[in-house]
Amino acid sequence: MHKGEQLATIKAELLDIYMALEAEQHEKRKQTAEMRYVKARKGIEQHREERRLERDLKDINEEAARRKRRLS
Repeated sequence: MHKGEQLATIKAELLDIYMALEAEQHEKRKQTAEMRYVKARKGIEQHREERRLERDLKDINEEAARRKRRLS
């Protein structure tokens, strides 16, 4: 193999390594973004559920107060 061919082979190998590392980093960034999205989504859903439960409790308390007034 000539020096030029060896150099071309080494360059190709380095490029392959670089591309593999870039792909791995991209996949890690993608997974991190997906985890952040899921966490945010869960937080939003939890917040909505808490608000719904608060409204339901308020409605129950108001209904109980109305019934108590009627019975008095």
